[in-house]
Amino acid sequence: MGNEIKIMIVDDHDMVRLGLKTYLSMESDFGIVGEAANGKDALERLRAMEPGQLPDMVLMDLMMPIMDGVETTREVVRQYPQIKVILLTSFLEDEKVLQAIEAGAITYVLKTVSSDELAHVLRSSFHGFQVMNSEVSQALTRGLRQRSTTQSGQDDGAGLTSREMEVLLLIADGKANKDIADELHISIKTVKTHVSNLLMKCEVEDRTQLAIYAHRKGWSGKAGELKG
Repeated sequence: MGNEIKIMIVDDHDMVRLGLKTYLSMESDFGIVGEAANGKDALERLRAMEPGQLPDMVLMDLMMPIMDGVETTREVVRQYPQIKVILLTSFLEDEKVLQAIEAGAITYVLKTVSSDELAHVLRSSFHGFQVMNSEVSQALTRGLRQRSTTQSGQDDGAGLTSREMEVLLLIADGKANKDIADELHISIKTVKTHVSNLLMKCEVEDRTQLAIYAHRKGWSGKAGELKG
């Protein structure tokens, strides 16, 4: 019991909650500690819980009445930063995917995923690994591009060194630390130092948020412009 991943299910459809609860309860490492029909209800139930009763994860529908998944995610992350939020939805709207990740959701999962895929996402997310299937990843990228074309993107990057800007743009292009190290001819340790500095200066928490930051500034796709 002590090793269970505690999950709260939030969805405005009774049958969806029942189906998720039935499946997840069959997995020995999952434990359902609460359910709610909308975001407002979910927050009220979380507030009523003792610290030891709180879920490790909230599996939540995106489109709900009263308080939707994006708004609720913001509040859950603000009030309970230790709780990981996964949004589960039938809709793959580019802007909604972007809003969900910006709000603090660990990932965004389509309701068409298999039960095994959902279990994999939950377990991986619990252990700190971000899992995002190709459809969702592509929607996030499209959302970022669309956002960058509607914003001025004229920020001069004040506060970032030229090397930090190079690293940031390569992160926005989807490069891993090793790829960045190879391209800039620096060590992986140095790349990690630059990434840590970027997280602090850009006031974000992870690489996904760094990529979003760069895209929102209109810098994405410009890594080559800083060379030479």
